Amino acid sequence: MSWSVMFARVLLGTLAILWPLPAFAELVSPEDLQAFRRPAVVPFPQNAPYDREIATLGKMLFFDPRLSAEQNMSCATCHNPSFGWEAPVARAVGTKNTPLSRHTPTILNSAWSDRFFWDGRARSLETQAKAPILTPEEMNSSFTVIEARLNQVEEYHEHFNRLFPQEGIRERTILLALATFERTVVTKLAPFDYWVEGDTNAISESAKNGFSLFVGKAGCSGCHATWRFSSNGFFNVGSQDRMFSRYVPPPPETSKPLFKVPTLRNISLRAPYMHLGNLRDLQEVVNHYAQVSDTDPTLDIAPFEATPQEISDIIAFLRTLTEEGTDVRAPVLPAN
Repeated sequence: MSWSVMFARVLLGTLAILWPLPAFAELVSPEDLQAFRRPAVVPFPQNAPYDREIATLGKMLFFDPRLSAEQNMSCATCHNPSFGWEAPVARAVGTKNTPLSRHTPTILNSAWSDRFFWDGRARSLETQAKAPILTPEEMNSSFTVIEARLNQVEEYHEHFNRLFPQEGIRERTILLALATFERTVVTKLAPFDYWVEGDTNAISESAKNGFSLFVGKAGCSGCHATWRFSSNGFFNVGSQDRMFSRYVPPPPETSKPLFKVPTLRNISLRAPYMHLGNLRDLQEVVNHYAQVSDTDPTLDIAPFEATPQEISDIIAFLRTLTEEGTDVRAPVLPAN
């Protein structure tokens, strides 16, 4: 059995779904529920298979401020596990103490994604990890500086030389370790998953109705599909930001601003919302989609009629997507 399969089984827990469907099936079809089943394994690239020690090294680097120019921030500064691996502010603040241009996207369940950042410009987690490190407004560092720093730390020097004996500490191995760790950041079972598995008491009646609305008249599942509740697609949902996606170019005749659909897993931990962080809570998010303009031909969504109770039900459902007992411990970093 491969390490990646063993890891996935431990990380995801018991994922077998209990069929036939229980009594709540009358709310939604079996196909609706099937579409949101959790996968059995975490996917790792063939050229970067799961390795526990490399992932552990990557976690150390993820939390280590040595990767920033001023050694005053780490990857975890913006991707805080306590807030769904995001920052609890509209715009995170970079190493120069200036707000960034967009809200921090989560790294949750990134192993299933093939494009990263709100505009999709990175095609791998290794490429994604590199950009914040080098961007002047973010960590403002360089790999020449980082390599020199890490080589001065005996524990890092030993780890890299043992895990990468032909390379040691260099840009490629640093990024590979970071990406390997990020692929292990997978949401645990949430009440919604227990409900799908057959526990009819795992979520409230309001949340069950909210899921029916989510996959029904509200049309949310058109974009928020699969077990991650993200299609990995790019859409115009009524953005205030006119910076177009550079790597998913909009049709010239519509000139649409396109942004990546985020996962909804652990969504109740991740306020504020949207790529500008301009919606404060889930109430504002659902209201935005329910009341979006129906006169803009470039929009990829349409408004839907919803009573206050139905909006409340959708929010109740969204809250069932947050895992219970989240506990991520920061690693002990090596001393200088």
